[in-house]
Amino acid sequence: MVRLQNKSKGFTIVELLIVIVVIGILATLVIVTFTGIQQKARDSKRKTDLGAIQSSLENFYGSNNYYPTLAQLNDGTPSTGWRAVNLKGFDPNALYDPKMPTADQSAPLKSAADDTHYGYVPTPTGCDNSATPCTNYTVTATLEAGGTFSKQSNN
Repeated sequence: MVRLQNKSKGFTIVELLIVIVVIGILATLVIVTFTGIQQKARDSKRKTDLGAIQSSLENFYGSNNYYPTLAQLNDGTPSTGWRAVNLKGFDPNALYDPKMPTADQSAPLKSAADDTHYGYVPTPTGCDNSATPCTNYTVTATLEAGGTFSKQSNN
């Protein structure tokens, strides 16, 4: 007597679909988690940058009794610009939001923070450090997690 054995070796369509769905779910979880980690890292850099900016501005104020204007702080001309002359040892990379386009790096700060720039507002309004000294400031960053983060002068 001859027996015919039907031993199929392989996976059914249902088994393959289940594996594909599971892999898809895992991939989605990895992508979402990785994106969240990157956003938190950029927000952390923003907070660190604002702390570095505040520290440098307070050191400058201690020596000069005024804070820079927005235009002065944006003057990053190598060796002759305001930052090069007045903020020795300051890392200019702290002025650049992690998502700032390279084309905007000649004037990294704006009067109000947005998704790609830090905001810097010296006060009183219209201070120019010749007739009216800048006696306070607020520097602000927009966080990807939502909301804003700011540092103010110590005065």
